[in-house]
Amino acid sequence: MTTHHDNVKQQFGEQANAYLTSKVHAQGPDLEYLSKLLTHYPNAELLDMGCGAGHVSFIAANHVKSVTAYDLADEMLSVVAKTAQERGLLNINTRQGYAEQQPFADNQFDIIASRYSAHHWHDVGKSLRELHRVCKTNGKLIIMDVVSPGYPVLDIWLQTVEALRDTSHVCDYTPGEWLTFLSEAGFTIDNLERHRLTLSFDTWVKRMRTPDVLIEAIKAYQLTAAKDTKTYFELQPDGSFTTDMMIIETRKVV
Repeated sequence: MTTHHDNVKQQFGEQANAYLTSKVHAQGPDLEYLSKLLTHYPNAELLDMGCGAGHVSFIAANHVKSVTAYDLADEMLSVVAKTAQERGLLNINTRQGYAEQQPFADNQFDIIASRYSAHHWHDVGKSLRELHRVCKTNGKLIIMDVVSPGYPVLDIWLQTVEALRDTSHVCDYTPGEWLTFLSEAGFTIDNLERHRLTLSFDTWVKRMRTPDVLIEAIKAYQLTAAKDTKTYFELQPDGSFTTDMMIIETRKVV
């Protein structure tokens, strides 16, 4: 029987190089935010949680003492290790495992960053409690991810197109849900920023190798969307659209 974790490994393992070259993943205001923040922590040990192709790791390695790139997909970790070597980033090491059960010691990391990973976690509450465990007291957790608007009609539309496009998708949580999850896990919110993220339809579906039948289903579903939904997501004739993403900077107090 195929599990959710199996779906994640298959979806992302086979497309590791596509994520390395993806413009959506290689740039953005969230990476600029992180780079500026990390200049103040040259001695930090950082965990890149759900590292994907390593964009957070590569930026962090230029600022902090050491980076652990952690992901479920072995192929992603191979891309990170190879690219780090090519770029001369010798302070990056890789580890494989689940978000919900991590192989790290208590209070191991000064900073934890997770970008475009959390909406794939099978159990977000358990994963955040694990991150709280491995984070040092007064250490930071920065979550960067797509979020739902918080209005039922818009939320359902976004979850539907995400799920049709990617079988490993779990949920784009609302900002309010994120604040609750993080507080319940023991983190204090220090800063929150909201940005808009434009997704080119063609590269968006190609990156996940979405089957043609599901691509057509997404297009059909987009055509039936109400006018206010199309306006909010800035839906284009080619299927491209704009959604919300959020940067949440938190701290472990105890």
